[in-house]
Amino acid sequence: MLEVTDLHAGYGRVPVLRGMTLSVAAGEILLVLGPNGAGKSTLLRTLGGFIKPSRGSVRLEGKDVTGLAPETIARRGMRLVLDGHRVFGDLSVRDNIRLGAAFRGSFDFEAIAAPALEMFPILREKLRAPARDLSGGQQQMLALAQAFVAQPKVLLCDEPSLGIAQALIPPILDFLRRWAARGTAVVIVEQQIDSALAVADRAIIMERGETRLSGIAAELKHNARLHDIYLGLDDEGEAARHG
Repeated sequence: MLEVTDLHAGYGRVPVLRGMTLSVAAGEILLVLGPNGAGKSTLLRTLGGFIKPSRGSVRLEGKDVTGLAPETIARRGMRLVLDGHRVFGDLSVRDNIRLGAAFRGSFDFEAIAAPALEMFPILREKLRAPARDLSGGQQQMLALAQAFVAQPKVLLCDEPSLGIAQALIPPILDFLRRWAARGTAVVIVEQQIDSALAVADRAIIMERGETRLSGIAAELKHNARLHDIYLGLDDEGEAARHG
C-alpha cells in the first residue's frame, strides 16, 4: 500500500531524515516511536507532501507520489492528520466533517459519517456547534472524523493524544484500530508508548532521522533497547554505560 525507500528530507540545509525506509500494508497499523527531535513529525509531513524530500521515493499503491503537492497526495488517497487538533473553529462540527469529503463530490452525510459519529457520540450531540467550542480532545476526534469521511487509503496521524485528557486516549486509539480493520493502512506517531503499542501491528523506533529498531509491536514493548533509545543510552551511550 505505502512504500518508502531511502527517504532524505530536512529544513533548508539542515538534514532531518537520513535514509528512512518503511512499508505499510492495507489494514495494518505502523507505529513510529522515538525521542523528541528524532524526525517523526518530519517523516509524516514529508510523506504528506508538506516537505519536499531531497532524495528517495514514496509510492502509494505502486505509484510514485514523491514530492507531489499535499492536495495532490490527498486526492491520490493519503491523508495527514496533524497534531494540535487542527480544525476550522468558525465552522460547525457538521461542516468540518463535510469538508473532509470535499474530494468525493455528492454524498450522503449520514452514511459516510455514521461510523465516526457512532465511535465519538459527543460529536453527534454537537453537530451544530462551532468547532472552537469543543475541548481539545473533542477537536482531535473531529479531526479524525474529518479524515475518516475522506476514506483515504493511507492515514498518517501525528500524535493523536497530544494535549488531551488521558481518558480520551483509549477511544481515539481504538477508533484507529477499527479504521485499519476496514482496510486502511495507518501510520501513527505517538508518545504514549504502551497504549499505542497495544493497538499497533508493527513499530519502528527512530533516532536522529534513522530507524534504529523495528519489529512486531507486542514484542518491542519488552525490548530493552526501546527504553535505551528514549533515555539516550543507545549506541555510544550504551557503550559508556557498560564501559
